Amino acid sequence: MNLNTDKNKMKNISIFTARMTEEKKEMVTGYLYISPFFILFTIFGLFPILFSFYLGFQKWNGLTEMEFVGWANFRFVLEDPLFWKSLYNTFIMGLLGTFPQLVVAIVLAFALNSALIKFRNFYRVSYFMPYVTSTVAVAVVFGVIFSEQESGLINVILSWFHLDPVNWTTSEWGVKFAIAAMVFWRWVGYNTIIYLAGLQSIPKELYEAAKIDGATLFQQLRYITVPMLRPFIIFTVFLSTIGAFQLFTEPLIFLGRSYREEGITVVLYLWREAFVNLSFGPASATAILLFFIIIIFSSVNVFLANRIGR
Repeated sequence: MNLNTDKNKMKNISIFTARMTEEKKEMVTGYLYISPFFILFTIFGLFPILFSFYLGFQKWNGLTEMEFVGWANFRFVLEDPLFWKSLYNTFIMGLLGTFPQLVVAIVLAFALNSALIKFRNFYRVSYFMPYVTSTVAVAVVFGVIFSEQESGLINVILSWFHLDPVNWTTSEWGVKFAIAAMVFWRWVGYNTIIYLAGLQSIPKELYEAAKIDGATLFQQLRYITVPMLRPFIIFTVFLSTIGAFQLFTEPLIFLGRSYREEGITVVLYLWREAFVNLSFGPASATAILLFFIIIIFSSVNVFLANRIGR
């Protein structure tokens, strides 16, 4: 009897051990599959972030030894008028390029979702094309469109209304409108596709019931579409806020290496400090300040977007 009991115990132990071994194998296999992402993120994402926080308190030109300077880099940045000018430019260009884009994207998505529009698939692809187009190519094309010469496309259109040509690369508001137009053109299609996906998830019975009750098209958009799209609006507002404060390629290509005060953004200011002036300390301090600015503005925008449709 004792012999049979011992055999059963040994059998149960061997089965348990085999199960544990299989579970460990599956666990190790799973971690191996997802490890490339975490390895690459640690090397190219987490380490630069942590190193920037460390570098913000150092004086370093990229070649010599680092020197701890405390809060000197932050004082330098906060006392620099060009930093505040870049923050102002970033905010204005982000507002001009982001808010209209979200409104137009909702209207376009509503139109594409309508059964009255023909060739909807063609329009969906057309609206999304600017997003997959190279940012450099977009900036070059818009640089020609917003040329300072009288033969520039926008200046020719202005001449039809007997308006003087605008110096788009040197005037205070000309630069901002030109760069905001690039941002608008490039991202409106992306947000349209996001909103279109949200619209297709709304039950059609709601619109049918609203039509029976005599709701107009505007009332359907206001009382059904916008409230039901609230999660998608929050998502796009969050991404648009981050993208607006990270504006870099468009002003760099459009203005060249002049770094004019009229169009310099925070990231362009950061890039100039790091790779032109070789002042990596102030550049890292700027990055840290921008990090907290993005958190604050994103939180405010998400809070406001969360109240839409209530």
